[in-house]
Amino acid sequence: MNSKGIIALSLGAAISAGTGIAHMSCIFLGPACYKAQLAPPVIVRSAVDGTLLAPVGTVLISSLFFACAIFAASGAGFIKKMPLLSLALLTIAILCVLRGLATIPSSYFFPEFVSTFSLLAGFIWFVTGCLYLYGFYCVRKASL
Repeated sequence: MNSKGIIALSLGAAISAGTGIAHMSCIFLGPACYKAQLAPPVIVRSAVDGTLLAPVGTVLISSLFFACAIFAASGAGFIKKMPLLSLALLTIAILCVLRGLATIPSSYFFPEFVSTFSLLAGFIWFVTGCLYLYGFYCVRKASL
């Protein structure tokens, strides 16, 4: 695979892993962290009340981000090739691009939720999706 593909997937892995770590930090930092990261009110309430919904949900969501990072690291050649690598990279790319693009209509229909953080997060996920998409292209091209 070319070096640009490796860089794209490395950046995608770093963003995904960083997001997983940021989400996990909420378990230790408490309700203010959940609120700052725009968690749904029911999750913030769970953190305030000390119920299991917030931490269990956080671990599950963070696991998805870490799985994305593992697939990106695999595609970049840093770890063993994962099963269904191309399909996973394409799926992750599409979901990230859609998440980024969803910021536009969401901001229009729910202006009360618009913040610098929400706009920046949408932009970052769009760019991350593009990185995964380019990485998918490079992995697929290298396997032909």
